[in-house]
Amino acid sequence: MKSELSIIKAQALVGVGLAVLSACGSKHEQGAVEYQSKLPAVPVVVGKASTTNTAGISASGQVEALQTANISTRLMGFITSIKVKVGDRVHKGQVLATISSQEISAKRAQAQAMITEAEAAVNNAQKDYDRFTTLLAQGSATPKEMENVTFQLNSAKAHLEAAKQMRNEADAMLAYATLKAPFDGIITQKMADEGNMAAPGMPLLSLEENDGYQVRVTVPESDIEQVREGATATVNIKSTGKQLKGRVTQISESSQFTGGQYAVKISLDNPKGLYAGMYVNVNIEPKQNTQAQAETEATLVPVSSVVYRDQLTGVYTVSQKNTAMLRWVRLGKTFGDKVEVVSGLDKDESFILKADGKLANGTPVKTN
Repeated sequence: MKSELSIIKAQALVGVGLAVLSACGSKHEQGAVEYQSKLPAVPVVVGKASTTNTAGISASGQVEALQTANISTRLMGFITSIKVKVGDRVHKGQVLATISSQEISAKRAQAQAMITEAEAAVNNAQKDYDRFTTLLAQGSATPKEMENVTFQLNSAKAHLEAAKQMRNEADAMLAYATLKAPFDGIITQKMADEGNMAAPGMPLLSLEENDGYQVRVTVPESDIEQVREGATATVNIKSTGKQLKGRVTQISESSQFTGGQYAVKISLDNPKGLYAGMYVNVNIEPKQNTQAQAETEATLVPVSSVVYRDQLTGVYTVSQKNTAMLRWVRLGKTFGDKVEVVSGLDKDESFILKADGKLANGTPVKTN
């Protein structure tokens, strides 16, 4: 009997304790709300979520120049000068670098001397040929003698032609000693310095066309059949949040060296403000909408308006009392500077885009 009374008393004490704790917690929360309500109203900008069509092929990649070139030489020699630096804009035909060409110049001089000697030999052989032609007509020379002088003339002409070819070869090699820009563009990389030894095929400079850009993405094997040339694409630039329209211009037919990924190139309608190497997310219009790719609309909010609390994400909304109210949401794919809201916020609901101050649950707000 006493033990039962003890249990009843203990339960009563626990109940009283819980009631006290609950009252204290309630008072604390009420006090926090009252404190927030006394704060000055924070100016906020309110807006509604936007929508986008999520049907299509999603891919990621980078911006690249329409035309690129690694500048190299066919010569082995010391680099005597590099006339540009990274970031310089150059024009087609502009001299970028020079390679030591003393040996080639010496070979050209030798070829020129051989040409002079061969020309003299041709002149002498031509005189003999003309003279023996006259003698043969007069009967003062034999056909055998005429055959010999003809052979000497042809041989002299052949030596002259060979010497000229040697000079042409030297001229071509001298041209390789002067590296020129193959097109208008910008120097993006410098891989050598003056005094370094240049080798045939070794890149010295990298040049990119700066008047146009395209996007290169990779598409998995499971989606490549749905991609076609001419298809429209939405390109989201990760770093700037800019969204551009484009069109598929090229589809690789092999993934042998890309791990099952197919390269797809997309031209851009308005590529201003872009730089090669920028990362992008792309949504490509499919050939046909399958059941898995049925046309749907995603609810999007700016990434800057999302609130992060440990592993949770949310956005602030405005309550009927004109106070900030945190709404927990579940996020999906990112589209540039916006992110998809999978659940927790409808597309027709308003939320706080930005605030001119710090927000918390219950903070008074006023809309602009």
